[in-house]
Order: sequence, then C-alpha cells, then structure tokens
Amino acid sequence: MIWITIDRTLDIPLTRQVYEQLRTQILNGEPVAGERLLPIRELASHVGVSRNVVVEAYEQFLAEGYIETRPGSGTYVAEGAYLSQQARKDYLSFFEMQHLKEETNDFIDFRSGIPALDMFPRHIWGQTAKRVCKETPHSIFGYDYPEGRIELRHILSRYLKRTRGVHCHPDQLLITSGATQALSLIAKLLLSPRDKVMIEDPITREIQTIFSSTGAVLHPVPVDEQGMKTDLIPLNKKPRFIFVTPSHQFPLGGTLPIQRRIQLIEFARRVDCFIVEDDYDSEFRYQEVPIHSLQGLDPNRVIYIGTFSKILSPALRLGYLVLPPSLIKRCKDLKWFTDLHAPSLQQLTLARFIDERHLERHIRKMKKIYKARRDHLKKCLVEQFGTKVKISGDSTGLHLVAEFQNIEFSNEKVQEIMVKYKVKIYPVELQAIRKGVHQNKIILGYGNLTIEEIGEGIHRLKSALI
Repeated sequence: MIWITIDRTLDIPLTRQVYEQLRTQILNGEPVAGERLLPIRELASHVGVSRNVVVEAYEQFLAEGYIETRPGSGTYVAEGAYLSQQARKDYLSFFEMQHLKEETNDFIDFRSGIPALDMFPRHIWGQTAKRVCKETPHSIFGYDYPEGRIELRHILSRYLKRTRGVHCHPDQLLITSGATQALSLIAKLLLSPRDKVMIEDPITREIQTIFSSTGAVLHPVPVDEQGMKTDLIPLNKKPRFIFVTPSHQFPLGGTLPIQRRIQLIEFARRVDCFIVEDDYDSEFRYQEVPIHSLQGLDPNRVIYIGTFSKILSPALRLGYLVLPPSLIKRCKDLKWFTDLHAPSLQQLTLARFIDERHLERHIRKMKKIYKARRDHLKKCLVEQFGTKVKISGDSTGLHLVAEFQNIEFSNEKVQEIMVKYKVKIYPVELQAIRKGVHQNKIILGYGNLTIEEIGEGIHRLKSALI
C-alpha cells in the first residue's frame, strides 16, 4: 500500500510532495518491480489531491523511467528502479527537510573579511543593473572573452591608478570570480611539484592550501608589526614567486615599509622570480590615505590581486588580476578553460558603478561606519580586559588582532567558547605555518557586526576567559 501525506502549509507544490515520497518508496523496493500502481483517480482520492496533481507526478515518473504503462492494463513499477540502500548516516529525506525551520540563535560571529552586508548599496546597484540590462546590445547575453569586458578593464585601470598607484594597461587586467580564482590561476600558471613559494607566516590557510595543492613547497617567512621580515628571506633559495599582503598583512595587520618593499623587489630581480601582491582590503585605512601598491614600484615583476568582496559584497564574485605582460596570454588561456569568463552583466554593472563614482562614495561612507565599529571594539576590549589585552593590526581593514596574557586558544577552548558562550572567534595560530608562536592571539572581525553585537560579544568573551 502506498502511503503519501500532504502538508498544505509547506511552500512545496503538491505534485512535488507526491513525487518525492512515491519516488523514495519505489527506490526502496516498496512497491516492487512489476507491481501495479493505483489508477490516477484512485490515488488522487486516496491522497486528497486533484487528479492533475497525480497526472503530473506520473508523467514525471514515466519520463524518468520509474514506471511503465501497459495499454488496457494500467501503470506498473518498471524493472531496475530498485536501488539497494547502503548503510548510511541518518540523513533527512527531502520531505523531512522541508519541515525544518531555520534555526534562530544569538551567535555573535567575529569572522574577518565580511563587509556590512546590510549596507550593500542595493538601490543604486539595482538601478544601474536595470539600465545595463535595458541598454546593452543583445550580444552581451552570449559568450564573452576570458579576460573580461573591455569597458570594465578600462575603467578599472584608471580607478586603480587613481586610488592605489597601480600602473597597468587595460590589457594587463583579467577579471576573475573573486580573489580565490585569481589565486588559483596564479597557482596553475606558475607552480609545479617541488617548486618553491616564499610566503608570509602567518597567512590565510586557504591560500596555503591553494599553493601547496600543486605540489609546491611553502617556505614561510616570519611576520612582525611591519609585515614580512624581508631580511629573513633565505638567499640560497629561488622561489617561483613571493606572496605578500603588504598594505595590510593578514592576519597580523602590519604595513610593509618602503625599505622592505625595496628589499623584496631587489631579491626578486636577483633570483628572477615574481612577487604576488594580495591587496584585499586596503581601501579602508583609517589613520591616513591608503598605502600605494607594491605593484607601482615594479609593474613587470609584481602580480597584483584585488577583489570587490570586501568593498561591496562577496556575493558579487568579482575580482581581478593585474599581470606582467609576459604572463597575459597564458593566463587568459587558463581562465578560458576554467570557466570561460566572469558574468558579463555583473561586469558592466560594476563598470558603471565605478565610472559614476558610486564606489568611491560607498567607500567613504563605509570607512566612517567601520571606523566607529573598530573604535567601539577597541574600547570594549580595554574596558573588559584592561592591560591583559594588547591590540594590533587595527589601522586598516575589517579586523584587528587581540593578544591575551596567559591564555592559549586551543581548539578545545575555542569550541567551548562557541558552544557555551555562543561567540565565534578565530585563533591566529590556525593561520600559522610554523606552529607554537601565536597561541594567545585571536582575529576579531567587526565589519558585519553592529555596535550592540560587538559590545555583547566582548562581554561574553570576558565571561569565557576570566
């Protein structure tokens, strides 16, 4: 006997509810192959739905081969529609999952790198996207070029020159699906097994994984309050490239001074390697104007990575590479075979958004908001912990580092804080290549937290630590 229950409170079509439940029963062998199914009218009456609901479900089963019709006889379960069920975890079925309500909780998440999602300029972006969609030629809806729309590349090259001191021709720009794809393209372009990469330590684990997944060997170079300690770069090794975040080192937050930048470039020239500059959030510098790029000192030696995930929204998935001329052709080919090209309409919308100066106005607005959040976070830390906490890396961006006396943020400690106190924190040690140096430091992101959430989060953290 077929058992099907209908829940009219769910936002799921009745046909889909009938289909999912009967499909599960057929796959489980109940009913078995060759067994006759109830006629359409009878099943509809049994379940309590209209005849058309069952007709549509049966048509779907017929198209997918679960059932077969025999003229003058009826509808039967087809041979080969049974799938033996292997031992598995207790996953919820499709139908059961629909009954789950989104869990509400009061977690406070100090994750770094997330902008204020509620402050995305929806109205202006929406208006711009609407104009782009209405005014662009039909060709925009076809396949495009791997390097990205020429309109965006022209506008972006001027913007980067004006705001970041980046020197590049539009042909040196390649539009990517965020910084992650840019990093992956660099790895594919430059790295082979046993190649060497000089890299800051600590640095984002995801970046370590992207580079090491090629079989390359990472050589960590320690970081201090001024970024990579360039005097510790081993002179007897020739890397394929050196990876740095010179404007705002992640996660410790230092800014690489001109002396170290020159040291870095001179070393790269001497051993004939590239420098990869990740400029992920330098627009939000609070004390002074943004630091100029390393790329501007040697455009033929530095590969520059930028993203709009921190400025606008991670959901846009738009980033870019500025490449030395010698790498452009090969990188365009790699991009083509990766995903053909970035979304064209998004690119044109962003081009207009920048060209009409909406981006710069948004950055100015958000700098004030983020500075207020950063200042409140610092104030709360000092009020709650006093001299037991040292704050660093707070001159730029959407996070700072808090260093605590006599506290080790082990995995167990972090888990306890999350479960018991509902606060998510992120140890610096997790980003370290050489372990044992940063156990008492945590990264506290504030970009997507309100003033109230920041205060409550630090209050809970004090309860957890003291």
